[in-house]
Amino acid sequence: MREKPFSKFQILANVVMIIWTLLIILPFILLFMSSITDENVLVANGYSFFPQKFSGAAYGYLMQSGQKILTAYGISILVTLAGTAINVSLSALMAYPLSVRNLPGRKFMNFFVFFTMLFNGGIVPSYLLWTSLGVKDTFFAQLLPNFLVSAWNVMMIRTFFTTSIPDSLYEAAEIDGASQMKIFTSIVIPLGKPILVTMGTFAGLTYWNDWTNGLYYLVRNKNLYNIQNLLNQMVTNIQYLASSSNSNVASAASAIPSTAIQMAIAFVAILPIMLIFPFFQKYYSKGLTLGGVKG
Repeated sequence: MREKPFSKFQILANVVMIIWTLLIILPFILLFMSSITDENVLVANGYSFFPQKFSGAAYGYLMQSGQKILTAYGISILVTLAGTAINVSLSALMAYPLSVRNLPGRKFMNFFVFFTMLFNGGIVPSYLLWTSLGVKDTFFAQLLPNFLVSAWNVMMIRTFFTTSIPDSLYEAAEIDGASQMKIFTSIVIPLGKPILVTMGTFAGLTYWNDWTNGLYYLVRNKNLYNIQNLLNQMVTNIQYLASSSNSNVASAASAIPSTAIQMAIAFVAILPIMLIFPFFQKYYSKGLTLGGVKG
């Protein structure tokens, strides 16, 4: 059978997508190439995809703090996994009742959740609240403040449940005698997997990239720093040494490949996310077409 030739629109769409993909990938390649470029070449010639001289000094500097980096990675992974699971669970448990059309007070509760997206107490009240609960300088300082429940996640999950899961499924389950918890675990969760994975990805990225919780709440116990806090501390220390009035300290700092280290730090921080993200890609496309009733 003769294949149908590509239309002009398909060719144009493919070209646009190739260009868009390159625009996304090339900055990561440039970041990595800059991290393995010799510091003098990097300062003299700037960033380049094809550096004149390679150097692993930046990663060698990071390896000197290898144990600290591994510990910080472990804390980041643990906080991200636990925080994402809690965030998605609480968001889904809150979104499901809001998606039930005959729930008393549904409009008010939806407005209440939406209102928190527009206004919040601010940093100082949040800090006073969480420190009064005793999370300061503990592992929970990285986990609990600010990210446990996201109003945006709740609204997105609620909308997906409302539009993608037909009422007929709820009615059939209720006729069969299923409780609300049974409906939630047996119908809502399986059919809502695409949106839950998507919102879980956003929550995971938020936890992984967060450094404010460690900055605010880990004052004395810096052994609980996550990878973002530790890498930020490294950059701050290098900048402090470089600006020191002590000539010996400043001279020693000048030998540190500070620019390349910053590129290496950024690459080390985003590498796990780049490796994990493709495995969840299938759920994003499913979320566009998944429906509860098959015709």
